[in-house]
Amino acid sequence: MGGLSDNLKGVILAVASSAFIGSSFILKKKGLKRGGISGIRAGVGGYTYLLEPLWWAGMITMIIGEIANFVAYIYAPAVLVTPLGALSIIVSACLAHFLLKERIRKMGIVGCVSCIVGSVVIVIHAPQEETPSSVQDIWTLATQPAFLVYVVASLATVLALVLHFEPRYGQTNILVYLGICSLMGSLTVVSIKAIGIAIKLTLDGISQIAYPQTWFFVTVAAICVITQLIYLNKALDTFNTALVSPVYYVMFTTLTIIASVIMFKDWSGQNAGSIASEICGFITVLSGTIILHVTREQESPPPAGTVTWFINGDSMKNPEDEPLITHRRMDEYYEP
Repeated sequence: MGGLSDNLKGVILAVASSAFIGSSFILKKKGLKRGGISGIRAGVGGYTYLLEPLWWAGMITMIIGEIANFVAYIYAPAVLVTPLGALSIIVSACLAHFLLKERIRKMGIVGCVSCIVGSVVIVIHAPQEETPSSVQDIWTLATQPAFLVYVVASLATVLALVLHFEPRYGQTNILVYLGICSLMGSLTVVSIKAIGIAIKLTLDGISQIAYPQTWFFVTVAAICVITQLIYLNKALDTFNTALVSPVYYVMFTTLTIIASVIMFKDWSGQNAGSIASEICGFITVLSGTIILHVTREQESPPPAGTVTWFINGDSMKNPEDEPLITHRRMDEYYEP
C-alpha cells in the first residue's frame, strides 16, 4: 500500500476490520449459547464459554479485526475510520439471519443500506489529519481541560451503570451493558490511536518507548479493552445479536467521534459544508441503525397454540419447521 494516501490505507484496513469483527459476533454468540447449556450463562456471571472452541474462534477473529482497526487509526482520523464499523452490522446481521436464525426483516435491509450510504458520505468528506510529532504532543492533547471533562464524565457514568443500573436493569435494558462498552470504547480508541502513533514514530527512528506517557496509554487501553470484552459478552449472551450489533455501533461511534473531535480537533481545519456533510452522513447511519432496532422490536410473538423448543441449544424451531412432530389441541379429540 506504498502508493496509497493515508486516508485510503485507513479505509481499506477499516473495511477489512469490519468484516472480521462482524463475523466474530456470530462465532462468539454460538460459543456463548453452547457454554450456557453446559454451565452458567455469561449474562448472569458465568464463564463456561471459555471452554468453547467456537468462542475462542470468535475471539481470534475479533482480535484480527481489532488489529486491522488499530492500524487504520494510525493512518486516518477517527471521524473516518469509526463510521466504517457500520459494515460489521451488515456482516453480523446477515450471518445471524442464516446461521443463528435471527430473522432480519425487509425494513432491516433498508436500515443496512442506510448505514452504508451514511458511511460513504462520511468517507467522502473526511478530514486529512496531521500526525503528532511525539507522544508528548498527544499527552498535551489528552490533558486539555475539555477532554479531561469528557474523561471524568465518562468514568462517572460507567461507575453509575456498573454499581447502580446493572444489578437492577442489566438483564432487561440493552443500554446498560452497551453503555459501559461504548464509553470505555471511546477511551480505548483515543488511547490506541496514541499508542499507534508512538509505534509508527518509533519504527521511523524516533523512539517513544522511554516516555512514561506511552506506557500510561498502554495501561489505559488494556483496562478499557478488558472491560469492553466482559460487558460485550454479557450483552451478546442476553440480547439478540442483530440488535446488539447496531445499537453498540451507534453508541460506540457517537461517543468515539465526540472524544476524537474534542481531543484531536479533527474538524478544526474543515469548512462548515464538509462538517455539515459528515454530520448528515452520521445521522443517516443513525437512522439506519434505528430502523434495524425498531424492526427487531416489532417482530410478533409466536401465534397461540404453537410449541417452541431448543435444538442443540443453537436455534429455536416451530412445529411447522419440523415435519416429524405434530401438535394438536385437546379439544380436537373430545367433543362436549
